[in-house]
Amino acid sequence: MTTNGTIQIGLFVLVLLALVRPLGAFMARVYEGEPLPGLDRVLGPVERLFYRLAGVRPAGETGWRPYAAGLLLFNLLGVLAVYGLQRVQHLLPLNPQGQAAVAPDLSFNTAASFATNTNWQSYSGESSLSYLTQMLGLTVQNFVSAATGMAVLVALTRGLARRSAATIGNFWVDLTRGTLYVLLPLSLVLAVALVSQGVVQTFGAYETVPLVQPAVDADGKPVTEQVIAVGPAASQVAIKQLGTNGGGFFGVNSAHPFENPNPLSNFLQLLSILLIPAALCYTFGRMVKDTRQGWAVLAAMTLIFVPLAVATVAAEQAGNPGVAAVVGVDQAASDLQSGGNTEGKEVRFGVVNSGLWAAATSAASNGSVNAMHDSFTPLGGLVPMWLIQLGEVVFGGVGSGLYGMLVFAVIAVFVAGLMVGRTPEYLGKKIEAFEMKMASLVILVPPAVVLLGAAVAVCTAAGRGAVTNPGPHGFSQVLYWASSAGNNNGSAFAGLGTNNVLYNVAGAVLMLVSRYWLIVPVLAIAGSMAAKKHVPPSPGTLPTHTPLFVGLLVGTVLLVGALTFIPALALGPVVEHLMK
Repeated sequence: MTTNGTIQIGLFVLVLLALVRPLGAFMARVYEGEPLPGLDRVLGPVERLFYRLAGVRPAGETGWRPYAAGLLLFNLLGVLAVYGLQRVQHLLPLNPQGQAAVAPDLSFNTAASFATNTNWQSYSGESSLSYLTQMLGLTVQNFVSAATGMAVLVALTRGLARRSAATIGNFWVDLTRGTLYVLLPLSLVLAVALVSQGVVQTFGAYETVPLVQPAVDADGKPVTEQVIAVGPAASQVAIKQLGTNGGGFFGVNSAHPFENPNPLSNFLQLLSILLIPAALCYTFGRMVKDTRQGWAVLAAMTLIFVPLAVATVAAEQAGNPGVAAVVGVDQAASDLQSGGNTEGKEVRFGVVNSGLWAAATSAASNGSVNAMHDSFTPLGGLVPMWLIQLGEVVFGGVGSGLYGMLVFAVIAVFVAGLMVGRTPEYLGKKIEAFEMKMASLVILVPPAVVLLGAAVAVCTAAGRGAVTNPGPHGFSQVLYWASSAGNNNGSAFAGLGTNNVLYNVAGAVLMLVSRYWLIVPVLAIAGSMAAKKHVPPSPGTLPTHTPLFVGLLVGTVLLVGALTFIPALALGPVVEHLMK
């Protein structure tokens, strides 16, 4: 680990933590309906217009079942809309390149992907989708899928904060306020900043320019021109990062110079990936009237993330021993070179920013990439994969990461209660059989769908046929695909050819199951907790804001991830590392 790497990681973490309190406090005001000077005057009439058009009564709260029903119906309509838009995009405007209709299986995969906040892409946007599909279909889902995750978190927070209540909020209000007051303003600011750095934003057709140095193609024919893809990218890039969506406007995502031109744009996007998930911890503390609870959860996330980010960067800076042994390349960092494993990395970002981005995007269920994870060293690729497999609770997606971590907190206090022989409590609410059944679904469904999906892929001819590397690395490609889809991340070991019927359909099913089979149990926990009476703390109550509880929570997350996936990881990246 070089001094440069240490400084860059330290600066990133410090800036991130400095923004947690102001943004977290603002989001608490948004979801609690408190006055928002300035924004109320501009956005208030728009909010009320939406309610009138949709027939929503803002003051009408519901129990968890109607809340879940509204959420599922809204997301189903989103899947159908994006699917239909792709199938008829060749008949619609804003298609200057004349993109054809997308195949049914790929349309299904993409629609499920963006509705579930996964943003897995088995296509290249510049060669597959029209501007209208990118904006009206994908960008809209980037907003509402993120707002959906935030709404579920807020509902769970109300359930923990309220006493003997029958309601947990109004889904339509939470969805609208999260989109209008949080995601839209932040995205507007970030998009303008990105445009200032060179990220493209245009409705114009692709540009054709002469090559400075003519070349020949695979058939030996001369090539004198190049088609440069452009489009309305900055607006999509902003929300893809802030909403932990991650789907790129271009095929190579944030490695593309028109999506991520320079180190400043890279830092802004990297910061925006973790910004809202981290700030929501403070929002949670404010809404339960004890900010220490939010800081404790944030501390647990940070204690897991920082060492794993350091491990990723260190593994990449150590270089590839196989390359050194064969061609004798000097990979040591020095005053004359950055050193390390530079394969698959953009020189404008280097090893440190590539490794840090890989850790952040896989911790946050963001899935965007500024380097090819498939080219990482075995251990450098193992860490991002394991961060995904932990359940996307180390920051995780906006809302979804924190509500997943709160489920782990419930499990942690349950385990602690068993050890001391008393009924476990969290935030003054008793944890009983129903909550543990729902919590078990939340922690067991993702590993089940990941391992089942990987097993199906490696046991079928179509699944094995998409693998581009033999041996353990090929297995790692498949395991990463299943982990990414089954935990709604969206990044990939990009050497796997997933644009076929098996991977498109299976991937869509994994994404839908892992998203909604978690949301419904979480909302059930919210409703159950809201109905409970508050239990005053006693001498035997486990404080859930202390370093002891932070350690217990970290241990619970790591143990569940380790016990579940270490056997599979041993067959992939671990074996590959030992073979070097």
